[in-house]
Amino acid sequence: MERQRQSLEEILGKLSRLDASWEDDHARAVIASLSSIPDGGPYQEEHIQAVLDQDFDAGRTAVRLVLDLSKDEFEADLRERLGGGGTGITRYRLDAKELLAALRELGLFDKLEALANSPVTWRDILVERLKSGRGSATKGQARGRFLEDFTESTVLEVFGERNYDKRCRFIGASGSSTEKADFAIPSRRDANILIEVKAYGATGSKQTDILGDVSRIVEQKRRDTQFLLVTDGMSWHQRSSDLEKLIEFQNRGDIGRIYTMEMHPELKQDLESLRRSYNIPGTKG
Repeated sequence: MERQRQSLEEILGKLSRLDASWEDDHARAVIASLSSIPDGGPYQEEHIQAVLDQDFDAGRTAVRLVLDLSKDEFEADLRERLGGGGTGITRYRLDAKELLAALRELGLFDKLEALANSPVTWRDILVERLKSGRGSATKGQARGRFLEDFTESTVLEVFGERNYDKRCRFIGASGSSTEKADFAIPSRRDANILIEVKAYGATGSKQTDILGDVSRIVEQKRRDTQFLLVTDGMSWHQRSSDLEKLIEFQNRGDIGRIYTMEMHPELKQDLESLRRSYNIPGTKG
């Protein structure tokens, strides 16, 4: 692998958009729960009980969306109406009528009827709340997984499935400390190559988190361990000063190279070069 000196303009010019769906299995289950409630009303306990009996977790989220309460707000308000104790499926199974009565006290049925008779489709309103709340976090997580999957496919192509550890804590230079990394090659116990994957805008990957995670890896790794960073996302354009700090790490030699998805050929070529340099087994022997 050749020594590189990268620039802000180079990385910004090779960024791409990370598209991901806001829906996951739970969101689809919630939408199914909402679809099972009849239109119009009036609504009684049996309508909500049918939803909770079918899928308690999805039904509970649907109820919270009708009430337009955060998870913490919903838990606190429901616990107060129940006089303390749990509010989950165990409590529901012990006394469904008690929990349904508490939901009535919270105004669930009145709010549901008001939504059902509003000029716009009430399900659309609730799905939009789901999308803007839980959905935005899910979308961020999906972006992160997408970039991790992209990186892993390249690592797998070069090294094979037995010559790397993923989402692990690698053994640091002292031999007694560890630090997190997305990929350690050939293993976390004696990593010749470390790869960190950071999708801008993914949940848990704020700008300050990215800089902190990179700094900790640089501090813990052996000096002869090659450290590569894979990142992407058009939002870096709005925080180019933070991207510039990462490039400073690269220019100092703390990061071997920074890659985006558009730089897949370079990533694969460099991994092949490093595999040969460190004499690590791979798919090509």
